[in-house]
Amino acid sequence: MGFDDTDDVRVELMRELKTASQLQHAWIMQAWQDQPGLHPAAAMLLSDLAKNGEARPSELAKRRFVDLSVVSRQITQLSAAGLVDRRPAPEDGRASLVSVSEKGREELGRWRANYLEFMEKALGGWDDERVTDLIGRLAEMNADLRRALGSAAYLADTTK
Repeated sequence: MGFDDTDDVRVELMRELKTASQLQHAWIMQAWQDQPGLHPAAAMLLSDLAKNGEARPSELAKRRFVDLSVVSRQITQLSAAGLVDRRPAPEDGRASLVSVSEKGREELGRWRANYLEFMEKALGGWDDERVTDLIGRLAEMNADLRRALGSAAYLADTTK
């Protein structure tokens, strides 16, 4: 296993998940270097908006587990690139709601095509049943991890 064979299997699971996250990050950075433009962190926020719909910046920060200032910078970058639309929140004109623009959907489509190509190259030998099984197990684990972290993390569930 690792440097200490007495490690609990749960520790090994977390190591493998960390490695998977690092590999995904490496692909994202490689793709960004090949085709510079939108910073990958901003692209992930754009993807979150596309999946979950229009949101206040504060809601996005909670969901992404980052400070509001980080989300504000990303929204500024996305807005300058024409990838998001902003409008005043109906219940409070001082707050804004952010959504993906048509141009943003096109940019996400490009990223998605590249990502699917990468995943097909990496997991081409996996059938849909095997992938679906892994998705289910990871989703269940993530829900349990959110519950263990407490209500704030549970509320930040982006799978809903």
